[in-house]
Amino acid sequence: MTLKITGLTAGYRAAAVLTDLHLSVDEGEAVALLGANGAGKSSLLRCLSGLDPRPRAGELTFLGTQLTRANPAEIVRLGIAHVPEGRRMFGQMTVADNLELASAPHRSRGRTITADLDKIFGLFPILAERRSQLAYSLSGGEQQMLAIGRALMARPRLVLLDEPTLGLAPMMVSRVLSTLTELRAEGVSMLIAEQSVSHALAVASRGYVIQQGRIVVEGPRESLSGDPRVAAAFLGGAQGALA
Repeated sequence: MTLKITGLTAGYRAAAVLTDLHLSVDEGEAVALLGANGAGKSSLLRCLSGLDPRPRAGELTFLGTQLTRANPAEIVRLGIAHVPEGRRMFGQMTVADNLELASAPHRSRGRTITADLDKIFGLFPILAERRSQLAYSLSGGEQQMLAIGRALMARPRLVLLDEPTLGLAPMMVSRVLSTLTELRAEGVSMLIAEQSVSHALAVASRGYVIQQGRIVVEGPRESLSGDPRVAAAFLGGAQGALA
């Protein structure tokens, strides 16, 4: 098992934002983390990356290593890459520079980046065309591709994706989902936090629904797609999130 979360409770100062969470991701598996805005999706991914909120109880295990007290740099070296909501590019750097910077922590291991860059440009040909362009000038969809590519430059064992389709045009959504499906087929493990149930389950084989910091539903893709409890977790059944 790649990732195992057991009884996780985490919070900011006096407030607990995640309570008694149990979740797992197997090797080569794509798992959806579904929930409305503010449900706790981003907080969980940040916690897994060694950021706030920090664990107060429970266990986080990645490839047999405890993450509970690990710092962000240690977690990256272990093989977890985080694609945050909003992408957070280095806007005044070029596409190529953003990608090369992501590989810097691994160069001491004797790695070169040529093959990694070729892989990213193969996945996202538009980035190859834009390699000398400043990141801030890319479209939202192109920036999302760059954010995913940047994460993959570290050759991670697990990728955490926070709202990868949020705010993208339909054509870009299709391209991002197609790429994630391709990565899943290559054996990349993913935890995909999404408000859109249909988008997440187009890639993931199973998922968890989080509401107010607690997992309220879990199951395979087929059962979640038609489960009324999933709709109920999205603002009392608002259908927009299910599109």
